[in-house]
Amino acid sequence: MNIGNPPSLTIIGAGLAGALLATLLAREGWRVEVYEKRGDPRVRGYEGGRSINLALAERGRHALRQADADDDVMKQAVMMRGRMVHSLDGRQQLQRYGRDDSEVIWSIHRGDLNITLLDLAEQAGARLHFHRRLDRVDFDACVAHFSDDRDGSAHTCRFQSLVGADGAGSSLRAAMNRVADLSERTEFLDHSYKELEIPPATDGGFLIEPNALHIWPRGHYMCIALPNDEKTFTVTLFLPNEGDPSFASVRSGAQARALFERDFADAVPLIPELEADWERNPPGLLATLYLDRWHLDGRAVLLGDAAHAMVPFHGQGMNCAFEDCVALARHLLAQADREAAFVAFSDERKPNAEAIQAMALENYVEMRDRVDDPDFLLQRDLERALQLRHPGHFVPHYTMVTFMLIPYALAHARSEIQRDILVEATHGLASLENVDWEAVDARIVARLPPLEDAA
Repeated sequence: MNIGNPPSLTIIGAGLAGALLATLLAREGWRVEVYEKRGDPRVRGYEGGRSINLALAERGRHALRQADADDDVMKQAVMMRGRMVHSLDGRQQLQRYGRDDSEVIWSIHRGDLNITLLDLAEQAGARLHFHRRLDRVDFDACVAHFSDDRDGSAHTCRFQSLVGADGAGSSLRAAMNRVADLSERTEFLDHSYKELEIPPATDGGFLIEPNALHIWPRGHYMCIALPNDEKTFTVTLFLPNEGDPSFASVRSGAQARALFERDFADAVPLIPELEADWERNPPGLLATLYLDRWHLDGRAVLLGDAAHAMVPFHGQGMNCAFEDCVALARHLLAQADREAAFVAFSDERKPNAEAIQAMALENYVEMRDRVDDPDFLLQRDLERALQLRHPGHFVPHYTMVTFMLIPYALAHARSEIQRDILVEATHGLASLENVDWEAVDARIVARLPPLEDAA
């Protein structure tokens, strides 16, 4: 690398992905400029709006380790061993994510994480520019035009290449679409979400089990609660947009309390500000974003939610975006040709993004409708048995997605095969006593080759 004239990159968006990518490249001697429409959260407090708590998994932690960020981030994280399922009658059951405490996920607050990553990016040498909203891009002249929402003032910058890390509503994606058709499609889920909060106990501790993702499955809708390091829980209710109950039928705080008293009775005493939270926080939309193209030759590329926003039901949106950052940095460092790097990045990541988008949609049905279903629970028992019986061949779906670094697309393909095996082997059974083990073993050997690093 020519130290006197280092390569430069201009990142739009100082959120999680933008800050991590800035750190990765600044540490390698790149000149990195980051532009963010909001103010600096380290000065003004986090302005990111409402946010479903983030679930940090091994993919995300692996990416953070590349930037030496994992230790700082993990100071804020709360371990979640599994799903704590709350039945309608008040019973609770912990369904572990993995085999033991070496296979867990971590709950983390988006704002705290963002501040940590911004500090690390700046320490690495990246230059951060706040109150800079991207208005338009002159791709021919390689000039980006920004405005300051505080006073309307205009600002410009020249760039070698732009990276859109500015989320599902990406301004850079809109600018790229004006000069080249990215074939953008957004599919909205017919459900939305509302955020509430469980405060700390009077002694300052957690009110309910802290090391779990709490879930109240109710068929076509559900409620979840994730722990925070300040001993609160972020509660998220997912409801249909129409029907009963739905956001169309439950509008007021009083109606929300009536819904909770009927369907989530054990949660009611935990949410003292239920009515106020309900009326203060508007519903959030849930959607999946698809693009046929992620880049504009060598001048611009998209990653994270700007390229492939997904619904939050597998907890992989951030982890996938962090993988994007590592992959893009690797391709940029490997070759000087920006367009070639962007093509290689897109070719590597697009199939995997599409796979986790599909799995996230599938997981919503599982979380709201299947976690307390006897057939599902029997299949989980068989899954664990086959993991022990065929180590390295039969690897549970959640393990592949959450605790391994294999491509999402490979995890998705193997999960489809394994689901067929589980459904067929347990059809008509009430327990594992009558499973035809010989037939199951034969199917696994025939259809599931060994998975590297799976055992």
